[in-house]
Amino acid sequence: MTAPTENAEDFAAAMPTRGALLGIDPGERTIGIAICDAGWRIASPLLGLKKAKFKENGPAIAKLCADNKVAGIVIGLPLNMDGTAGPKAQAARAFARNLTGVVELPILLWDERLSTVAVTRVMIEADTSRKKRAEIVDKVAAAYILQGALDRLSSLS
Repeated sequence: MTAPTENAEDFAAAMPTRGALLGIDPGERTIGIAICDAGWRIASPLLGLKKAKFKENGPAIAKLCADNKVAGIVIGLPLNMDGTAGPKAQAARAFARNLTGVVELPILLWDERLSTVAVTRVMIEADTSRKKRAEIVDKVAAAYILQGALDRLSSLS
């Protein structure tokens, strides 16, 4: 069981082989989940998982990892604008630590400042209804987070 890292180089080095990555945006009510192809090119929204106790969410995420042959996980780390870690960042780090107890995969904590804001802005510009935005914002934010990490990881190879 490897500790989660905030360093993309360490994460890439911990990967036994390339494979699909799961992106997670641990929101307050919904855990947004995205996935990418094994070549680490494109992140796509997968689903929004209703947030519950970790003993319920953890095994559900582990099953998603097994079903999709996931090789690593990227979790959004909501740092404050000045780069400090507030309560939400501490919660994301705790979520990542808990996840190491149910999956034996490398975990990258990825700075996701303003990801939900950016995704919401794009959806408003696309004239997406408020109801539809509420249904999909977390999984789209997870894809946005995962794509940011993919772009960084691709520059390492």
